[in-house]
Amino acid sequence: MLIGVPKEIKNHEYRVGMVPASASELIHHGHQVIVETNAGSGIGFSDEDYIAVGAEIRQTAEEVFAEAEMIVKVKEPLAEERARLREDQILFTYLHLAPDLPQTQDLIKSKSICIAYETVTSDQGSLPLLAPMSEVAGRMSIQAGAQCLEKSKQGRGMLLGGVPGVSPAKVVIIGGGVVGTNAAQMAIGMGAKVVILDRNIDVLRRLDAQFGAQLETVFSSKDALESHVLSADLVIGGVLIPGAAAPKLVTEEMISRMKPGSAVVDVAIDQGGCFATSKPTTHAEPTYIVDDVVHYCVANMPGAVPRTSTFALNNATLPYIISIANNGYKAALEADKHLLNGLNVHKGMVTHKSVADNLGFEFVDPADALNV
Repeated sequence: MLIGVPKEIKNHEYRVGMVPASASELIHHGHQVIVETNAGSGIGFSDEDYIAVGAEIRQTAEEVFAEAEMIVKVKEPLAEERARLREDQILFTYLHLAPDLPQTQDLIKSKSICIAYETVTSDQGSLPLLAPMSEVAGRMSIQAGAQCLEKSKQGRGMLLGGVPGVSPAKVVIIGGGVVGTNAAQMAIGMGAKVVILDRNIDVLRRLDAQFGAQLETVFSSKDALESHVLSADLVIGGVLIPGAAAPKLVTEEMISRMKPGSAVVDVAIDQGGCFATSKPTTHAEPTYIVDDVVHYCVANMPGAVPRTSTFALNNATLPYIISIANNGYKAALEADKHLLNGLNVHKGMVTHKSVADNLGFEFVDPADALNV
């Protein structure tokens, strides 16, 4: 199979779909890899590094899209990239379609085969291709939140961990999944007072066993959520429903009653965000203020640490890329029900139920779509 790796073009996005070692592995399996010039330069890989493992360099994204049977990316394709997709071409990347009608419409129109990292599942019920970036984003959310609390960012002027004789900041984390667990680990390490809310008792038990008395675990009722959000200095939103838009758990009214200068970091912004006041921001302009509350809603947060993020993502995606390339996408999907769950759009059909339900499209079972 001919696999193409274009350079990412989203604002301050320096990650790359495949590092040279991943390209080398595909080439070892008998496949051809073409890479857009400077695609890996943001994380320290030159064109020569790719050439050294047997990949070929193309000067433009147009060439990569025109030649490749499968496109491997990191972020969802922007409008100019979607226009380059063609019928029967495989796209393997993060998509986050549920809150993004224009992208979904363009992918349907392209009649390409669109497999989303974030909805591939595992036997354990986890999301193995989302987990690496959730780990990075969870840890980064505390760093970002700590900066948002600085006075120069219009925050309260608080040090997250305080100092002897001065109370630490209160950090409230909504959601005890991968994002929440990693956020808690960082916040506890920085000396903050940390509360985590979740509706799954088993999750709360796991967190209690992991962190003990360093972490307060709370069942997430409406009253508990409101009480802790209003008393927080920093709130991290880490709630995810696979493939669906994130629930708006924190209302505008709650935001208006938070402490002036407090901060919220919405890690769920790729799926629409879990704060009613959230809107996507960029690394160039990461924050904005609503009712004296600093909002950090960068949609590609792990892009700020692209080297770490790229290697973590490649470790997870490479076995799936090899499977699709070795077997062809149809056989690979038919043989792996978890990879099949990643199929979001197939030749003009919406094949993920949450995406179809959120955006009002007819849902076609992915197994049925493969036989059309």
